[in-house]
Amino acid sequence: MQFPCDKITSIYIMSKTLKFWNLDVEEFSNYLKMERSLSLNSVDAYVRDVRMLAQFIELKFSTLTPEKVTGKHLQDFLQYINKLGLSTHSQARILSGIKGFFKYLIYDSRIDNDPTSLIKAPKLGRKLPDTLDYQEIIKMFEAIDLSTPQGGRDRAMLETLYSSGLRVSELVELKKSNIYFDLGYLKIVGKGNKERLVPIGRDALKYIKIYLDEIRPLKPVKKGYENQVFLNHHGRKISRVAIFLIIKSLSEKIGLKKSISPHTFRHSFATHLIEGGADLRAVQEMLGHESITTTEIYTHLDRDYLKQVIKEFHPRQ
Repeated sequence: MQFPCDKITSIYIMSKTLKFWNLDVEEFSNYLKMERSLSLNSVDAYVRDVRMLAQFIELKFSTLTPEKVTGKHLQDFLQYINKLGLSTHSQARILSGIKGFFKYLIYDSRIDNDPTSLIKAPKLGRKLPDTLDYQEIIKMFEAIDLSTPQGGRDRAMLETLYSSGLRVSELVELKKSNIYFDLGYLKIVGKGNKERLVPIGRDALKYIKIYLDEIRPLKPVKKGYENQVFLNHHGRKISRVAIFLIIKSLSEKIGLKKSISPHTFRHSFATHLIEGGADLRAVQEMLGHESITTTEIYTHLDRDYLKQVIKEFHPRQ
């Protein structure tokens, strides 16, 4: 089957810059193991943080080497991962790993000044935006009453929000003709009418199929809404406000103290992927953020690569 949007595909090629960073990261990893005697889990966390910075540097600054990184570059990086929706706790942990890397470069006489010295960690007293951990996501799902038609629809909507990181407006506008069940993709029309293909997990697809095959046929659909996926009890397109109220009700039902909205599922999607080690470019592509690079080849990634990222790093696959 051919996808309708060839423009959203391209080949991912690792640049010389990223390969150069990878060599430094390998040496940093050896230093942590041999000189610092850190556990493998700690080493993996430090390495993952620095690789994330390397991906960002490659995307936005192209040929910048570790020795040339300044505090301004690092501030740009922190602003970027904040926009992706990472919690302040995650941002602080990532900054800690990056600080360790530049301390290593000083130790190895590669640099004289530490570019992280004036970078302050985000304040941990308040999470902006709030995210849900995986167990909280599951509690939300399990609080839905699947014995009712509305519950079946709501489960399908929330599974889709979390599985693919959609904006609530994108969920509301999702069309049946844009779901590729056999391939595991959604075609999404995002901001500025820009189209992208987003992988979707098997659990979300299962609940969408149950809703479309067994629940939607129980009520008539108003003319003009036949191709809409999610409908209200009047047979029309469900509203953003309705989805917000559904999530608010479920949050109260499980006693959740966080302030959440449909966007919280998008933030949680990004956070769980990135904290699991997913490539920044893949997450950016799936979220539909505008490119942060001036190099066209990195604007989009291969479909199969995005699907592999979802399978490897998303907890609900």
